[in-house]
Amino acid sequence: MAQYSKEDIVNSVPQKGFFGHPKGLFTLFFTEFWERFSYYGMRAILLFYMYYEVSKGGLGLDEGTAASIMAIYGALVYMSGIIGGWIADRLLGGTSTVFYGGVLIMFGHIALSLPGSLTAFFISMALIIIGTGLLKPNVSNVVGDLYAPEDYRRDSGFSIFYMGINLGAFLSPLIVGTVGQEINFHAGFAIAAVGMFFGLITFMVTKKKYLGLAGKNVPNPLTKVERSKTYKRAGIGAVIVIAFFAITIPTGIMTINRLTYLVSFLGLSIPTAYFIVMYRNKKTTKDEKSRLLAYIPLFVASMIFWSIQEQGSIILAQYADQRVDLSLSGFAIQSSWFQSLNPLFIIFLAPVFAWLWIRLKRKQPSTPQKFAFGLMFAGVSFLILVIPALTNGDNLVNPLWLVVSFFIVVIGELLLSPVGLSATTKLAPAAFASQTMSLWFLSNAAGQAMNAQLVKLYNINTEIAYFGVLGGVSVLLGVILFLFSPKISKLMKGVL
Repeated sequence: MAQYSKEDIVNSVPQKGFFGHPKGLFTLFFTEFWERFSYYGMRAILLFYMYYEVSKGGLGLDEGTAASIMAIYGALVYMSGIIGGWIADRLLGGTSTVFYGGVLIMFGHIALSLPGSLTAFFISMALIIIGTGLLKPNVSNVVGDLYAPEDYRRDSGFSIFYMGINLGAFLSPLIVGTVGQEINFHAGFAIAAVGMFFGLITFMVTKKKYLGLAGKNVPNPLTKVERSKTYKRAGIGAVIVIAFFAITIPTGIMTINRLTYLVSFLGLSIPTAYFIVMYRNKKTTKDEKSRLLAYIPLFVASMIFWSIQEQGSIILAQYADQRVDLSLSGFAIQSSWFQSLNPLFIIFLAPVFAWLWIRLKRKQPSTPQKFAFGLMFAGVSFLILVIPALTNGDNLVNPLWLVVSFFIVVIGELLLSPVGLSATTKLAPAAFASQTMSLWFLSNAAGQAMNAQLVKLYNINTEIAYFGVLGGVSVLLGVILFLFSPKISKLMKGVL
């Protein structure tokens, strides 16, 4: 299997042509645009689809169960990135893995667009979970392949890439959400499937011309003997998992509540095991081990941040549907439209942050400091919602409170998320490039695994304590991270 040096990969990519960045960024920008259009469009109506009554086109689940399912679904989406990272690192390389992931996502949305039972719903979720795990970490890793490690355009490039993600995420709730809530949910899911189809077309048409060798490398390919053993073990594992659920679900042993505890355990234990395996591996050098140690507090900060941010599609979606006045000067607002606020603010602010990092160059805050500020802003976004809870009581809340909350968390997201993507590509051990990107997305999985338990605590009576405690803890941890940032920077061994 062909192997290429980092210099060969970078030199194979046209280095200018997309806003001063490599042309390959165009391919990845629009691939992610359509993939995120499909994903966030589906997610904007998924919670409502689960807890709306059957007479309204929903599944009729209770709200607490629906919220927990949303959390474990989100956690499993990002945990499946382990599979995608491993396949890219050891079997197919990044670009091929991205394509197959997109195909599975499209079929998952098609399955959702067809009326069916709760069983059919979970099958469609499984397709989307696996497909996103194949696509999501690897498309970001291919972005890292476009740049040399010392290229100051890296953080800026990831911010532009992040803007492409959020263009798709902004439009989809307005389109898919409106169709899903005004016509029917299945029509909305069908539009999401079409979005993924366009993403696949964009990727296939432009990848050869613009990506060059980016994503072609298989950093740690399996030998023939290893490949045979891997296929055998994977087959046995799949049979065991299918048999386990085939027995425990019909007998009532595996309930949704128990599944949430299982996912929460896996969400925290899998990344722990991953750190240990990479740290102890013989292919990990001394400097790479130091960088992995520096990555641990960044991972924890990211986990706490995503626990709050991802509740935008769970608790804040429920908040928008039930606690917010959806009549604005006589104009009816769809509750799903609030899901467009996060990407809308990112679209406007991402270029500002991209420009800022280039402008500041070496004077910009260190990566740990950016993470610390991001965590603080996330906490404040929840603390701000304590105010209407104190002043309005059971009355409907002015929608501007929710708008302000989304705006504040976006500032934190732009300080942490694109910077985290970039830092991961630089801190990753060479033998675990794609798998370390999967580990980055596991921070999101871990946060949502915690949410599977946290969201059960929310209701109108616990609103003040819920937003106040979670917000306060996030701010406090951000301050602690900031104080320890110089020591973390030293462990990063020269990585900015």
